[in-house]
Amino acid sequence: MKASTIAIDGPAASGKSTVGELLAQRLGYLYFDTGVMYRAVTWMALARAIPVEDEPAATALAECLHIDVTPPTADDGRQVTVLADGTDITWSIRRPEVDANVSLVSTYGGVRAEMVRQQRRVAGGGHIVMVGRDIGTVVLPDADLKVYLDASVEERARRRWRELERRGEPADYADVLAMMRRRDAIDSGRDIAPLSVPPGAVVVDTTDLSISEVVERVMQLVYERDRDGA
Repeated sequence: MKASTIAIDGPAASGKSTVGELLAQRLGYLYFDTGVMYRAVTWMALARAIPVEDEPAATALAECLHIDVTPPTADDGRQVTVLADGTDITWSIRRPEVDANVSLVSTYGGVRAEMVRQQRRVAGGGHIVMVGRDIGTVVLPDADLKVYLDASVEERARRRWRELERRGEPADYADVLAMMRRRDAIDSGRDIAPLSVPPGAVVVDTTDLSISEVVERVMQLVYERDRDGA
C-alpha cells in the first residue's frame, strides 16, 4: 500500500484510539497510540509523588523511564498493554487523576522531545497507524495520510463518562465535562505542539457516527489515497 504511514489526530475521546486500532487491524499495520506514553509519564510521576508542576523533574523522569507498548496481554478490554519499568499500568493511566494532569505534563518541552524521539523510531519501519495530538503536525508531518477526528465536547465527555462507569469507576458527568473543557484549552493553547488540524489532513466529525461508520470513512480515504497514488 502507498499509504504506509497514517497519522490520526484529534482531541480527547474523539474516537482516535478505537478507530486507529480497528483501522490497523483491517490493514495489517502496527497500531500505536502515542498518548499512552504521556499518560505513563504522568501516572508514574503521581505514583512516585513527583509534583507534575515540576517541569525539570517530569522531564528527568521521562528521560529515564522505560516504556513498552505491546499487544494485549490480558482479555479485559484493553487495546494494548502498557508497561513502565516492567510494571503493567494499562488501566492506571486511564484514571481521572491522569486525565486531569496529562495535558500539563505533555506541555513540557523536554518530555515531548523524548517522546517524539521514541515515536519516530517506532514509525521508521512504516506500515503504521499512529494516533495522538501532534502526529500530523510534529511527529510525522510527511505521513502518507493525515486524518483529524473531532466531536462536540459534550459528546466526548459522555464517552469518557460511560467508559469510567463501565470500568466500575463512578464519575459525575458534569465533572468529566469540566475536565474535558479544561483539557481542550490546555491542549490547544500550549506553546509547544498545540493541538490543531494538520495541514492537508481530512477532518471527520464523529459526533453522530458509530465507530464502524468512522472506520469505513477512514478506510475510504486510504483506498482513495492508494488509487490516486498521491
